[in-house]
Amino acid sequence: MHSRIKNLRNSSAIANLTVSNASRRSTSNVKPCQLKLIVAATLFSTIASAVPKFAKARETEKISGRHTEETNRDDPDRLRAVVSIDTDAPSTPYSRMLFGGFIEHFHRQVYCGIFEPGSPLSDDTGFRKDVIAAMKELKLAIVRWPGGCFASGYHWKDGVGKTRTPVFDVVWGVEDPNTFGTDEFVQWCRLVGCEPYICTNAGNGTPEEMKDWVEYCNATTGPNAELRRAAGNAEPLGVNYWSVGNENWGAHEIGQKSAAEWGPLVKRSAEMMLDSDRNLTLLAAATPNRDWTLPLLSTAGRHLEAVAIHEYWLPFWEIHFKPDYDSCIMLSEGPEKTISDVIDVIDEAGFRGRIKIAFDEWNLRAWHHPGFMRKVASDPTDPAVRAFIDSRDRNADASQYTMADALFSASFLNACLRHAEDMSMANIAPIVNTRGPLYVHPGGVVRRTTFHTLAMYATQLESRVGKCTIDTVSLKRNEQSLALTAKKVGVFHAKNFRKYTDQQIPTVDGIATVDESGKNWSIALINRDPSQSVACTVQLNEISLEGTFQATILAGDSAEAFNSIEHPDRVTPTARALDFADGVAQLPPHSLTILRIAPKDL
Repeated sequence: MHSRIKNLRNSSAIANLTVSNASRRSTSNVKPCQLKLIVAATLFSTIASAVPKFAKARETEKISGRHTEETNRDDPDRLRAVVSIDTDAPSTPYSRMLFGGFIEHFHRQVYCGIFEPGSPLSDDTGFRKDVIAAMKELKLAIVRWPGGCFASGYHWKDGVGKTRTPVFDVVWGVEDPNTFGTDEFVQWCRLVGCEPYICTNAGNGTPEEMKDWVEYCNATTGPNAELRRAAGNAEPLGVNYWSVGNENWGAHEIGQKSAAEWGPLVKRSAEMMLDSDRNLTLLAAATPNRDWTLPLLSTAGRHLEAVAIHEYWLPFWEIHFKPDYDSCIMLSEGPEKTISDVIDVIDEAGFRGRIKIAFDEWNLRAWHHPGFMRKVASDPTDPAVRAFIDSRDRNADASQYTMADALFSASFLNACLRHAEDMSMANIAPIVNTRGPLYVHPGGVVRRTTFHTLAMYATQLESRVGKCTIDTVSLKRNEQSLALTAKKVGVFHAKNFRKYTDQQIPTVDGIATVDESGKNWSIALINRDPSQSVACTVQLNEISLEGTFQATILAGDSAEAFNSIEHPDRVTPTARALDFADGVAQLPPHSLTILRIAPKDL
């Protein structure tokens, strides 16, 4: 039976244990023992609401320009796709800030990540030179710092000046030496070639502290400018991007705010910051939840350029679990739904076209940090606390970061590009270590699979998004994978995995980009099927491509392939000719292909 009905992404979220930040971190104070009951209620509430949202799912299909046909997973002829590009339709420019990153004072992201004084791989300041070189490969446009949850307890003056005093970080339960502060962050960004983006402390900080921080960075006169000069920087640092707060809607956050409190605080903070520098680009912590974001926008929207949204689609903060490729790839439609939901809220507030979306924390996998975040000091010598902190090393397990991560990331970027008129920024969280695309160790770096996806998008796409529709077959969840996943996760979640055995997504996802002339095209195509190639036809104004075209393809030797210290190049992109015979080319299984079309090729 053929169906042109979009898959319900809410079902996808439940089936894969996806819980957005807004649901995984309650906006009211709860005890840890209540968490399972709250999550269970959230999951079953979403199940109940999935059917009424059917009509909205169909509308989303019209917007995204992708259609699916339901077929048998074992049908050898089922894997096909037709990509149709309208070269006469207007194209849309997109923001280079979509290729951004995030770094937090967590585990080995800053210290022993981007900053390691004394390492033979570091420069005289302590910056890892191999990390800077890798960041340049990504052509990073912007990096957010210092957090994250860390930001809600961070006081910037502790990290400036010739003499730094270590401070115990309540949030993550360790001492921060403060040797990497504002000046070092901005200097590192300039070496990388990206814009610095500072997240202010709206937890136990104040609007006045935010204003002073802006003046330290950007003022030419006044006490904060003098403080900067005394630290060794006579000229302003020129930091243009700032956000008010981090996840202040959550009970996990120091200085949690209610929706009624948040808008006025953002308004006052923004006014004071803009009074110091009228040229700032300001963002504020928000969620896809209209009950939180509508009051924010109605009170402070006129001061903001974007709302800051966070989401991790595998919420294993407490549980260390490695779902297989099938379980991960079925989450790939989640970003599209979240973006659509936030657009609806901005539109309802009357700010669409004026306020954009910044996904300034995103990743497939949540950071593993059991027992934390915290709002009160813990004893790092306590064996139980020490065990929690040591368990963060599990984030470094190379085998977790497979082709699923690479293709999920490509799907995320495709969703952002499809909504180019509403998206202003995206920052993979983090950019180094933990779940980041670059793993840094004492002897060098490893480019994880996701690194290559980000590099391909940042360097090989053209500057505008064209009109592209894709007719493809659907990829259904593997039942054996489902049963194994449910078994590993445990009884509490097993029913939710089993309930959506037939959940499906488009097998092929893609985006078409074009240059200013409208003549040179670069098309990103994802084959999500774990084991079979897809017969793909690409049409420009209904004329199918024929012949040989240049392409770059990222595909490991298996869907579960990963890079490691021992095998750093197991998954790498390859440049090759892609042959279209009788209008059809084969997209390899579990692959990302970027196809280039120039006038001379037609």
